[in-house]
Amino acid sequence: MSKIESKADQTPNAAAAAAPPGSTELRPCTLRELLVYFVRLGTFGFGGPIALTGYMQRDLVEERRWISKQDYKEGLALAQLAPGPLAAQLAIYLGWVRAGVLGASLVSLAFILPSFIMVIALSALYLNFGGLPWMQGAFYGIGAAVIAIIARSAFKLVRMTLAKDWLLWSLFGVSALVTAWTESEIIWVFLLCGVVALLIKAPPRISSRPALLGLISSPGWLLTGLSGPASADILWKIGLYFAEAGAFVFGSGLAIVPFLHGGVVNDFHWLTERQFLDAVAVAMITPGPVVITVAFIGYLVAGFLGATAAAIGVFLPCYLFVIIPAPYYRRFAQNKQINAFVEGVTAAATGAIAGAAFVLGRRAVIDVPTALICLITLFLMIKVKKIPEPFIILAAGAAGLILKGVMVR
Repeated sequence: MSKIESKADQTPNAAAAAAPPGSTELRPCTLRELLVYFVRLGTFGFGGPIALTGYMQRDLVEERRWISKQDYKEGLALAQLAPGPLAAQLAIYLGWVRAGVLGASLVSLAFILPSFIMVIALSALYLNFGGLPWMQGAFYGIGAAVIAIIARSAFKLVRMTLAKDWLLWSLFGVSALVTAWTESEIIWVFLLCGVVALLIKAPPRISSRPALLGLISSPGWLLTGLSGPASADILWKIGLYFAEAGAFVFGSGLAIVPFLHGGVVNDFHWLTERQFLDAVAVAMITPGPVVITVAFIGYLVAGFLGATAAAIGVFLPCYLFVIIPAPYYRRFAQNKQINAFVEGVTAAATGAIAGAAFVLGRRAVIDVPTALICLITLFLMIKVKKIPEPFIILAAGAAGLILKGVMVR
């Protein structure tokens, strides 16, 4: 193994220690190193889209310096502007930055496959043993710990993107309040914040219009779900429905949950309310992108092929929404108007993340035990930085199981 490859196996803290203090020079990385990183993130990255974007910023920008701060900010803004899951789109964009379409394609697989495999395993257990009662206790503790991870990630994003710019702080505040009030992330707020920043920081002149216009064997298990063997028609419906969800739902991966509930439970009657809640729980206790919950739903409806159709359906649009505009997006990245617009959108995206942390916190931190779990997690992340997040999540889940057992008695 080469010296460069061996560095990919270092912990983030070790990589950071090896870097000269205050250095901003980018380090070279091979495609293999990048893929190994995203496999690990997809395997051990808990906390949902907000935390995952924070991990990428910490690991790839601050510690390993494989990605520039500007590329990260541009990727975050593009991911927030385009429909689909935030963390997956940011990962795809960063893969494209380092290795073009091939990098984007392989990174998307490396990031998504680990959690897909875990969800398939849980789905099979769910069908065979009927329900997941232990998840309520585990999620009781995990949910509180996840809020601490999200809050920490949101704080770091604020520090990186806003600095002391009063305009960006104002846009951040508006977006955070709108998100907390409406409990959703609204694309028009992001666009409006981008336009406001553009008009104030870099008012467009007539001569810049052309540049702006240019931007413009026994296969039964494969098909068997809750209702028995599925037909090709069902698989087609699953693929189309989840492609629609991936193409038209904006915001973080959590934003897709209300959309899925309306279709899966109310329109198609594929799942009951309890089964849908179990699907969301599976997504929250497994690492990787939250929207992998679609694989659980697809598996319950039509077995492994249903899970595959659902996953491809929801992730394919977000993949295309990144790799198609990415070259044009970067071509105009140095344009003052484009930079101002991106800064405004990034401030709004960061505000939406902070607002989402507040919304999720109200639902996860519901009593004294969960408040203590959240505060202890936050303390450990700030003061004892060497503890990996997966260990914290597992400990919180164990605490939730114990506390739930005590409270039930």
